[in-house]
Amino acid sequence: MAIIKQQDLIESIADALQYISYYHPLDFIQALEKAYHKEENKAAKDAIAQILINSRMSAHGQRPICQDTGIVTCFVKVGMEVQWDKTDLTVQEMIDEGTRRAYLNPDNPLRASIVKDPAGKRINTKDNTPAVVHIDMVTGGDIEIMIAAKGGGSENKSKMVMLNPSDSIADWVVKTLPTMGAGWCPPGMLGIGIGGTAEKAGVLAKESLMEPVNIQELIDRGAETAEEKLRLEIFERVNKLGIGAQGLGGLTTVVDIKIMSVPTHAASKPVVMIPNCAATRHIHFHLDGSGPANLIPPKLEDWPEITWDVGGNVRRVNVDDLKKADVSSWKTGETVLLSGTILTGRDAAHKRIKEMLAKGEKLPVDFTDKFIYYVGPVDAVGDEAVGPAGPTTATRMDKFTEMMLAETGLLGTIGKAERGAATVETIKNHKSVYLMAVGGAAYLVSKAIKKAKVVAFADMGMEAIYEFEVEDMPVTVAVDSLGESVHVTGPAIWQKKIQVMDAAKKV
Repeated sequence: MAIIKQQDLIESIADALQYISYYHPLDFIQALEKAYHKEENKAAKDAIAQILINSRMSAHGQRPICQDTGIVTCFVKVGMEVQWDKTDLTVQEMIDEGTRRAYLNPDNPLRASIVKDPAGKRINTKDNTPAVVHIDMVTGGDIEIMIAAKGGGSENKSKMVMLNPSDSIADWVVKTLPTMGAGWCPPGMLGIGIGGTAEKAGVLAKESLMEPVNIQELIDRGAETAEEKLRLEIFERVNKLGIGAQGLGGLTTVVDIKIMSVPTHAASKPVVMIPNCAATRHIHFHLDGSGPANLIPPKLEDWPEITWDVGGNVRRVNVDDLKKADVSSWKTGETVLLSGTILTGRDAAHKRIKEMLAKGEKLPVDFTDKFIYYVGPVDAVGDEAVGPAGPTTATRMDKFTEMMLAETGLLGTIGKAERGAATVETIKNHKSVYLMAVGGAAYLVSKAIKKAKVVAFADMGMEAIYEFEVEDMPVTVAVDSLGESVHVTGPAIWQKKIQVMDAAKKV
């Protein structure tokens, strides 16, 4: 029987959330390294390289892997024999206090992303609480905890369906995944929950993502159960879609498929699919009454020594001198290194800009011939200009793009993943461009930002408008001024190439 101290749980949660903010699980890094060496599409290979370099930098610098430091999800299995030592808090309150301490840690502040009144004013709670906590009472005398920090870009791509009992789960996954776009930052993992009821399937899907990457072991020994056969089928079929890293087209879209299932009603087949992004962050530990969890740092020499060479197909530009005529020659797939000043803005800033324009009010910043970067950075520490500052999902700003290009004089946009078909047409009509930065490489990107200052909407916190002075910030032309989108052409090309490769193997 364990006697658990309130302080031990709080301290363990705080330590774990700091730990996973800068340490990728090593099994995930090893899977990414294999994908890197296997990849044949240069754009996708470069994206994986940036993710691996960013991971090593974050581990060394102990700064967040991704600027979206996530919503905290915690699975707590409490042994029936456990006793608490004079606690005046619930388990939820203890985990929230640990979360609060982790996210407000002055040595490595994490971005607070949680908003209360989600259907109304959506006011930031400032400390990333409350966490999402699932509590199970189990046999035994200790506490088992699995905790993750889940980014909004991947969480927003979760899918749920009530299939007929005779329907194929693999068919649904293969049909659904391309509709999710690249905002979940592949390559990553898919967690699939099957059975129970709708809400149970969702919890199963999320819990499955806490498991280690071991698909290669399963391939080597062969499937023995229906779930294992399904994992292998989905893994093979999804990677043949050619979606690739960051949706650019390529050989690896997922590094593993995870499945958990429970019994369900004879008339039902609830299925939930939740992706984990390239910033996969989770850890598993036990408390047995002997003190807080002992989280042993990984050996940094186990991280691969990957270098990223932009090669010959690169364009260096000073964004302060650009006009529409200058960007008209940029083509999809090109690497561009940006220097000069860019502005930032996310959902809340765009919404306020729309309201100001509707009222005829003057905007607080001049967007004429500027690029806007969709980002909500982490606070700086020490001599940093800004904390990790990777891109957020660009499609959330699609509904504002016509307004920004038509009414503010904006030259172009920078974000992650694809743009919707209507927005691609808008970009084409305005002879603009959309540039893509790599999701999951936030610390690496931040090193290209030499100066940063808030220039508007300071009350919005991380959603304020910043002015960044950048030097050789790496981006890819994702939509050019003629309306060609690499997120359309890339996967289509690589899906066909994979089909040709498979056919050649059979000859």
